[in-house]
Amino acid sequence: MPIKDMLVHLDASPASAKRLDFALALARRHEAHLIGLFVIDVGLPAFGGADMSGGIALAELMARMRREGLTEAARQEAAFRELLRREGQLGEWRQAEGVTSGIVALHGRYVDLLVLGQPEPEASKATAETALFSTGRPVLLVPYTGAARSLLRRVLIAWNGSREAARAVNDALPILVAAESVTVLVVDPQIGPGGHGDEPGADIALHLARHDVAVTVRRVAGADAGVGDMLLNAAADFSCDLIVMGGYGHSRWRELVLGGATRTLLQEMTVPVLMSH
Repeated sequence: MPIKDMLVHLDASPASAKRLDFALALARRHEAHLIGLFVIDVGLPAFGGADMSGGIALAELMARMRREGLTEAARQEAAFRELLRREGQLGEWRQAEGVTSGIVALHGRYVDLLVLGQPEPEASKATAETALFSTGRPVLLVPYTGAARSLLRRVLIAWNGSREAARAVNDALPILVAAESVTVLVVDPQIGPGGHGDEPGADIALHLARHDVAVTVRRVAGADAGVGDMLLNAAADFSCDLIVMGGYGHSRWRELVLGGATRTLLQEMTVPVLMSH
């Protein structure tokens, strides 16, 4: 299925402008409608005291945070509209107030692809996690440091034969078809019908080849290193512009527990990562 519409989440972080440039270039390549979403998230900051003066001070603080959010939203909207005008790109601006993670997930259910920023150190991962596990849509995370290459010519697929990996490959298919080269990486493959088959990675490579994807398979042993680190090393070795992988996690005591590779990529990604669950 082609990418017809994309949503990019914009915020007050320094990485937001780079994320918009990345999303715009990707939207242009796929002739997709680009939606810019800004959320004014005042939240409920911790505030000591329950007397009248404390309540008034809290209300004043939240009102000031809202005014600052509206000012930043206006700045972001002007830059977004000017960029679309200058580049002749079809798109629209959306602005909402509330909890960022929930609003991004709500709007994300009605597009083909979400473009979000990698959570910065010490920042909440709620927006990325909620989008990944509750939208039913692929999430493309852009690193907060470095220059992300938007043409995505060389792609690395993390393949383990799982449902999540198969979903990620299918969701990324428009990008894979347009890529110059795609590498299927199988870490510690399990031979046989209970694992990855007699030729691990061959089945998914054949499927991609039928879609005219230029694909090769690499099998590596990773017993002494985490899968996430193996993926990052392989992406560097192959000069990849994008990693495609299944996102793993489950809810436990109302807290999202991420799989090891998913957690590593969220924290340490050096190139954009497309995840599906």
